[in-house]
Amino acid sequence: MEIDGRGLVVSAYDLRAQRETVAPGQAANLLQIHPDFPNMWDAWDVDQFYRNTVTDLVEADEVAPGEEPGSVRVVRSFGASRVTQLLTVKAGRLDIRTEVDWHETEKFLKLAFPLDVRADRYASESQYGHAYRATHTNTSWEAAKFEACNHKFVHVEEPGWGVALVTDSTYGHDVTRAVRASDSGTTTTLRVSLLRAPRFPDPETDQGVHRFRHALVPGATIGDAVREGWFINLPERRVPGDAVIAPLVTVDDDAVVVTAVKLADDGSGDVVVRFHESRGGRVHARLSTGFDATGVAVTDLLERPLADVAAPELTDGSVAVSLRPFELVTLRFSR
Repeated sequence: MEIDGRGLVVSAYDLRAQRETVAPGQAANLLQIHPDFPNMWDAWDVDQFYRNTVTDLVEADEVAPGEEPGSVRVVRSFGASRVTQLLTVKAGRLDIRTEVDWHETEKFLKLAFPLDVRADRYASESQYGHAYRATHTNTSWEAAKFEACNHKFVHVEEPGWGVALVTDSTYGHDVTRAVRASDSGTTTTLRVSLLRAPRFPDPETDQGVHRFRHALVPGATIGDAVREGWFINLPERRVPGDAVIAPLVTVDDDAVVVTAVKLADDGSGDVVVRFHESRGGRVHARLSTGFDATGVAVTDLLERPLADVAAPELTDGSVAVSLRPFELVTLRFSR
């Protein structure tokens, strides 16, 4: 990662793939601000013409090493507001923590990442899966998607190589692509929406301090995006102790994500495990329990056994599961 004197990311080079993430001559982690005057419904609508005027916030008050090793602290001021960012290089990603003391009116704040990727579509994560949207505006219905939503990640990809931007906080974004005149390459620009400042119905909407966290993951597959998205939202918790504790549940394929391990609501002592296929493909995996299980049943979301679904065979505390793309399954284990 290369960060210049403006606090902008001018290079994110993937050593393994030997390729650059940031588009030539451009910079990522670029804050941009637009005037924001919707035709109607200030606090709800975003109208496409806001893009006609944009100001790049490139001047920095401070660019200095952060307290954490491998980090850079960047401070910017604009209008009546102030932004403090901490950029930290982690294993395989650039972690970006942003704090905005926001005191603007009728403005729209974006954080831009121009990527050296030619992508016809991109993936936006939703609960238990992801959806694809086009990067082009060839039709009126694609052009209407100038602002869209995601949950934990957005992922753009060429065949064999991609980039993910994961978040724990803000979900609005836009993705555009353009052909560069300099080398005829394609720049796919991903911008996340941080803050707006409508005056109606509340003239003090969102005024004050806001904190966001994002991470740029070069060379990411969809599986990497899923993993990093969960990691940034549910980071590892460490507690003191001097004993090894086996996990309650393990799965031998990372495409299967376990989202719930809990006691049954009816007080029976049964253990409920919910999991899904996360990459949009079919998968065969084995799920094992770290407790003594004597039986298993497939249930609905209310933990009621499904009479028309055969229970998987329980062998030595583990079951074989076969999942369709994005299939969600709930198993109930008796102890």
